[in-house]
Amino acid sequence: MFLAYLFLAGLVFGSFFNAAGRRIPAKISLITPRSSCPVCRRKLTFLELIPVLSYLFLQGRCRGCKSPVSIVYPAVELSAAMLFVLAGLRFGCQGELVIALALISLLLIVFVSDVVYMVIPDAILCFFLPFFVIGRVLVPLEPWHSSLTGAIAGFLLPLFTVVVTRNGIGGGDVKLFAVIGFVLGSRLIFLVFFLSAAAGTVLGIAGILAGKVKRREPMPFAPAILIGTLASCFYGQQLIDRYIQFMLV
Repeated sequence: MFLAYLFLAGLVFGSFFNAAGRRIPAKISLITPRSSCPVCRRKLTFLELIPVLSYLFLQGRCRGCKSPVSIVYPAVELSAAMLFVLAGLRFGCQGELVIALALISLLLIVFVSDVVYMVIPDAILCFFLPFFVIGRVLVPLEPWHSSLTGAIAGFLLPLFTVVVTRNGIGGGDVKLFAVIGFVLGSRLIFLVFFLSAAAGTVLGIAGILAGKVKRREPMPFAPAILIGTLASCFYGQQLIDRYIQFMLV
């Protein structure tokens, strides 16, 4: 029942993440106006706002003008549901679960924002930061200063990349890494950065081969950060241990 609740909560919150990721960068209220089709501007009914199921029932098209609906909507909703369940399995009913759920929420919102607008607004990071600070006061990392050193490392690592590659990564990404470093600590932030860079390379090559991305054309980095962060959050210590074992063989 606990995992079922997390799954349903993920679906509902996933719908909100879509709205937040699209509205906050455009400086539109999260409350009004009601959700509508971006093409014909028709207000969506309750049955058209059911996570995932509405997309499947309407075959990915607006009920009014029949224009295609972005696959990002159901993808984020379903991803939120699955990640909430994975967090429940990984951390159980303890304080770390709340922090993990908040981190998942942040990453999915900035994912939408970066994919749609190529920007990670400070407003999103500033909203979540107090929750993470309170969370790490109540559920501290070991050692106690790991959050602070993680935040510093999370800021300096991508900043060094910006200097070397001359704006190869956005300022929003740099600040996002700092927040992630505070949440996961100094031990895991290096793994987050490495996995994010690797995921970004793979996604970039895949985008070029699929004809979706042009060479030397900027692309959203938040999807890669999401992959690297969640892999480190859920399996970071196991990955580090296996790497150490591999190096010692």
